[in-house]
Amino acid sequence: MVEEESEIHACDAAVTLAFSVLGKRWNGMILDVLGGGPLSFVALRRAVSGISDAVLSDRLSELAEAQLVTRHVDPGPPVAVSYALTTQGEKLIPVLQQLGTWARENLVVTARA
Repeated sequence: MVEEESEIHACDAAVTLAFSVLGKRWNGMILDVLGGGPLSFVALRRAVSGISDAVLSDRLSELAEAQLVTRHVDPGPPVAVSYALTTQGEKLIPVLQQLGTWARENLVVTARA
């Protein structure tokens, strides 16, 4: 019984940790876009319409810290910076797609007053 409770709490902690990163606005979209391959900062900003440069920069730093995204600097000339998914980030893409499918099929959005 104690072992089962411990496993449940470990699972809850893991899901909470995952959503602390994935639940932030834009992060899922950034990961999805990078699922198509490495992109420059400008290309990412264009692909994730509506995001500001500052927020994109912050989100990329967070995703890099979570080891889901890497930043590669090509010294050039000209200097070029690109972002790509890590192996962990690539493994996450099918999970995000499944979550999106589940949400479309099972969650109902209600109008707020």
